Amino acid sequence: MRGVAAHILSLLVRQGSTMAVAESLTGGLIGATMTVPMGASAAFRGGVVAYATDLKASLLDVPSGLLDREGAVHPDVAAAMAAGVRAVTKSDYGLAVTGVAGPDPQDGKPVGTVHIAVCGPGDRLWHRDLSLTGDREKIRRETCEEALGLLRGVLEANLGEHSG
Repeated sequence: MRGVAAHILSLLVRQGSTMAVAESLTGGLIGATMTVPMGASAAFRGGVVAYATDLKASLLDVPSGLLDREGAVHPDVAAAMAAGVRAVTKSDYGLAVTGVAGPDPQDGKPVGTVHIAVCGPGDRLWHRDLSLTGDREKIRRETCEEALGLLRGVLEANLGEHSG
């Protein structure tokens, strides 16, 4: 994942953009991965590990009504987390993940249910919904890989839009 993180950082630097992460089930794994490459501070602003549901509301401005109605594992929650971390860190891109790593279901959602969102300039949203299998560590690792893959794709597409 180190290579993907370095590529994302180079894309961000080329675009003059920054990013931040909001993590739940990954518990900081994405932020840790993004800070491995030297020079990460040129584009990575930071992150929020909002593991508890109430922190999603208080730190990331996820609507409490949405959390009450849907629980923490929902595509709209991931989108709100991405927008929230983007706002709180004053970043160009916010990347968020929420889901169930196990061993038990949460909010009626089975283990392996994962929602990823990217919020970018103009509050544009991209998302990916996953149904992963495996143990807790495998689900967390695959979530990190998929989240970084989504962000990489968004950045590559945006670079293409602005270079031609």
